[in-house]
Amino acid sequence: MAIDTRFLAKLGVKKFNNGTSTGLKSSNSQNYQPSLSPVDGNLIGAVSTTTPKEYDKVIRTAQQAFETWRMMPAPKRGEIVRQYGEALRKYKDPLGRLVSYEMGKSLQEGWGEVQEMIDICDFAVGLSRQLYGLTMHSERSRHRMYEQWHPLGITGVISAFNFPVAVWSWNAMIALVCGDVVVWKPSEKTPLCGVACMNIFSEVLKANNLPEGIVSLVNGDYRVGEMLTKDARVPLISATGSTRMGKIVGATVAERLGRSLLELGGNNAIIITPQADLKIVLTGAVFGAVGTAGQRCTTTRRLIIHHSIFDKVTRALVKAYKQIVIGNPLDPTVHMGPLIDLQAVYHYEKALEAIEAQGGRMLVQGGVLKGKKYASGCYVLPCIAEVTNDLPIVQSETFAPILYVMSYRTLDEAIRLQNDVPQGLSSAIMTNNMREAEQFLSAAGSDCGIANVNIGTSGAEIGGAFGGEKETGGGRESGSDAWKAYMRRQTNTINWGKELPLAQGIKFNI
Repeated sequence: MAIDTRFLAKLGVKKFNNGTSTGLKSSNSQNYQPSLSPVDGNLIGAVSTTTPKEYDKVIRTAQQAFETWRMMPAPKRGEIVRQYGEALRKYKDPLGRLVSYEMGKSLQEGWGEVQEMIDICDFAVGLSRQLYGLTMHSERSRHRMYEQWHPLGITGVISAFNFPVAVWSWNAMIALVCGDVVVWKPSEKTPLCGVACMNIFSEVLKANNLPEGIVSLVNGDYRVGEMLTKDARVPLISATGSTRMGKIVGATVAERLGRSLLELGGNNAIIITPQADLKIVLTGAVFGAVGTAGQRCTTTRRLIIHHSIFDKVTRALVKAYKQIVIGNPLDPTVHMGPLIDLQAVYHYEKALEAIEAQGGRMLVQGGVLKGKKYASGCYVLPCIAEVTNDLPIVQSETFAPILYVMSYRTLDEAIRLQNDVPQGLSSAIMTNNMREAEQFLSAAGSDCGIANVNIGTSGAEIGGAFGGEKETGGGRESGSDAWKAYMRRQTNTINWGKELPLAQGIKFNI
């Protein structure tokens, strides 16, 4: 397939790109990591990996920049973020195309991801005037107490391939208005998206004559990530990825008593009750299961369907799956693109083998697509398997378009099945029954960080705090009061009287 790659030049992406940057200044180790497109298997470009010496320079520059950035009034920091949002509007089309081409998600989703970046910029601008603390009454006469929030320092962001630009912006834009500086390590599978975002941000830095190190970029494999996680100069690490990776990051950061914000795997379910609107069910379930080729942390993995409508729902799903168009994700008529790479295909095939071996029954067969249109070897068929929830393969997360279906008889049983997995990110119930919906949202309902009614598991709105429980990590990003993770809390007491009374009525006469 022929791909028009003129969008690369608009983003300043070259054949060989400097992978280490502190803003306007960048460096090149001459050791490159290639970026191969899962769309056609072609080399898009290469990015230099960051050496320990380059990394140390980035951190020292970021430390110096923090001293300036933290003293800039928060609304003025918000103005810089606003300008970045405007720049993203200008580059929405080419950046969305790069996301689609380098990661493999549909062009609509690529554009949508850039729109998420724009939206979080808008949110952060408003937030820059709302970094509120509390005022408290003191038990001591002529004393006043309050709390305030101060910038934390360097925020290290380790992002995943499936949302190669949005997740960084969720963290970076909030961290920036909070007064932190940001060091970003993109996924080694999508390094060019990181280069493009930095190129766009550099325009804003240059226009405002800002110092180097406010936003920085490092590139490489897990070893570069380890530099960040082990570095006591980086008080906060925000990491998105697998549960396995998160456990390593969490333990490493905790060992130095740093902070970690972890967004890890999901095993998300939709409960479908007899009171559900089938049209809504199909839209939510199918997009949730096959969008981004099943490579979202919020992908719908399980459908828990009432036994009385099980056959009806599964027949409709099978019919809907026959209509899914698979192919070049830059084609607007295509619903599903490829998996990220051949390793992902390998795990997909192993999962299919495990389903059969563990007693699952395939309702829609999977497989790897062959032919000229699928030359990269990364295109697979979305599939549906009837299973029981306790199968080992169902309990784990496979980053692929595999949908598990199972039946239930009572809502209590459905909720138990929904919760009976190690992960706790997103969940949903499809029902028009108020009592069912309210039970699902109650303390005795879903144990996930996100619980929805009559929408699917995929997609998070900017205004809400995004994240999950259990092996999903427990962190929160984006909206609500997630900004507090990027700041340090300070309690202040002011004595405006002429005496110094001690707390709790203690007497200390000298």
